[in-house]
Amino acid sequence: MTPSPSARELDLLSRLTLAGDASSALEDVAAMDDQRRSALVKLAHGHHVVIRSLHPLEAAASRTGALEVADWAASTLAREQDRIANALEFLDAICRELEAAGCPTTVMKSLDHWPDIGNDLDLYTTATKDATRRVLEQTFQAQPLRRTWGDRLAEKSSYRVPGLRATVEVHHGRLGQTGEHRVLARRFITRRVPVHLANYTFLVPAPEERVIAATLQRMYRHLYVRICDVANTAALVEAGELDYDELRTAANDAGVWRGVASYLKIVADYMERYRHRTLPLPSSVTHAALLDGNALFVRGSWLRVPVFPGVASLYGRQMAAMALHGDVPGTFRLGLLPPLASMAKLAYKITGDPRGIW
Repeated sequence: MTPSPSARELDLLSRLTLAGDASSALEDVAAMDDQRRSALVKLAHGHHVVIRSLHPLEAAASRTGALEVADWAASTLAREQDRIANALEFLDAICRELEAAGCPTTVMKSLDHWPDIGNDLDLYTTATKDATRRVLEQTFQAQPLRRTWGDRLAEKSSYRVPGLRATVEVHHGRLGQTGEHRVLARRFITRRVPVHLANYTFLVPAPEERVIAATLQRMYRHLYVRICDVANTAALVEAGELDYDELRTAANDAGVWRGVASYLKIVADYMERYRHRTLPLPSSVTHAALLDGNALFVRGSWLRVPVFPGVASLYGRQMAAMALHGDVPGTFRLGLLPPLASMAKLAYKITGDPRGIW
């Protein structure tokens, strides 16, 4: 049986990815057997940091003569780079065909992890489900996957495409766990920007929307932070790419400013633990944060965010803000989250699989 991830493995992966020096982690990896190394790679896949963790490890191993570790890392990297090349080729073709068919499309989240890439290809479009489905089915022989209740609420459709190893997920006109965000979602088209990767050009959300998307996913949906989230967001902050006034305005309008501030503070605190320097966050962010890095705790493969009082408070503030703004449909959709979460928990206890709900 493959060993389950622990705080020690998460710390090792964080050192490899965030510390900027793999030398301190090389001895730990060298002492691992094949089973533990496979578990480490699986953990790196879950946190979308295979390239960013193993590339410095390979370099350190080659430099110090640890050739067995270097060869293992190189072969693992080659397999991952092959997977990424496959994903990019299909992603480019899919985006081109959707745009040509009048379906404006933004690549969300998947490319934020570069030089790594997500396990799913997430797209956002203002086009209808029928329009995007026609393109995917007729051009790529895509097979639609069964939609859960959560998928229907969030206006999300998923597809398997022959030859593509990743799943394609398309969000239609809405964002959020229950599809509560419509006005915010429009910014993912109106403010999208080009990014050039591996001889391809993709349209992705502006930096502010990237942070908001990460916040919605981490603080309001999955309730855990991945190492890639820390690396991705820290890179935006360190590069000075965030317009904090724009970010605060958009997040306030959506009722998630406290969540965004908390997410940024968690990222900054976790990064400081491994880089030993503080991310330059403005006081408007740090003062608005309800949670910080001290709130994180390890459970299984993830850096968990506490539901009480942290996430529950963020959820309540979001509902209040949407109601105050007169967004009745959004408030209603968001109000469905607690009963659906309870149903998912019950389904998990009975079947071991909550996916019929989410």
